[in-house]
Amino acid sequence: MRTPYKLILLAGIILTSGLFIFAEKDPPTEERFESKRLNDYNVYALPIPEYIDFAGESVPVNDPDVRERLDRELLVNTYWQSNGLLMFKRANKHFPVIEPILEKYGVPDDFKYLAVIESGLQNVVSPAGARGIWQIMPATAREFGLEVNDNVDERYHLEKSTVAACKYLLASKERFGSWTLAAAAYNAGNAGINRRLDGQQVEDYYNLLLGEETGRYMFRILALKEIMSNPNNYGFNFRETDLYSMVPSYKVEIDTAVTDLANFAQLHKINYKILKIHNPWLREPKLNNKSRKKYEIEIPQQGFYHTSLE
Repeated sequence: MRTPYKLILLAGIILTSGLFIFAEKDPPTEERFESKRLNDYNVYALPIPEYIDFAGESVPVNDPDVRERLDRELLVNTYWQSNGLLMFKRANKHFPVIEPILEKYGVPDDFKYLAVIESGLQNVVSPAGARGIWQIMPATAREFGLEVNDNVDERYHLEKSTVAACKYLLASKERFGSWTLAAAAYNAGNAGINRRLDGQQVEDYYNLLLGEETGRYMFRILALKEIMSNPNNYGFNFRETDLYSMVPSYKVEIDTAVTDLANFAQLHKINYKILKIHNPWLREPKLNNKSRKKYEIEIPQQGFYHTSLE
């Protein structure tokens, strides 16, 4: 399950022109939120956390190499303010879907930050062919129960792709005995991590010499976990009203073909665009369904979108 982080983090070394506000202890009031906007722009070195863990596995932050690599990702992701704020906004929308699935399958909650660094919580496409929020390759998707073809691609189905990611991670954890190595294997593959462990005669991620992408992988996850768990410590100020949320919806079960999804949408008083927003796994303007498989199509409740059909 590879993804080129250039899609998400390449611009992270460039400071945006937005305002960075040094953190206060308490979240801003409405008045202070507006007044802060007038402050001068300042850049601060960041303290490295004295302790940080991933899925209950401690990170050796006193190791100078580990410390520098973590510092890099904390700086990149703190001072890429526009992207950081978008992560908070999207997380408020997607984490409530992801978190209970991780819990159901016994995968630590920290893995939600893996989805953040994989895709920025968007349905992106990598040059290698990985797709969706969890950036799953076609063969891996099919191996773990997802339907992938030109008509239906369940890598774009948030709930189903999260289940597939959980199954992959559980298999990796069983193989390596470590959640940290399972996370690294999500990027480099189980065979790739196993080969490097054997070749370098070490047993954990932090002692491995890895390429640029996998070498930064865990530190990106750790940085996003730290920043998103403590937004005020890193100068991110926002109100609840600034965050995104899921539009309430209901499911319509079908077991037949749908020859025209635009007409199907109108029958449910929405338009084609909104139907595809809620069902990005439908890849064509129709649903073939020759096998009479049962699908659930998500329909948003009325009153949330601007459409003349309501």
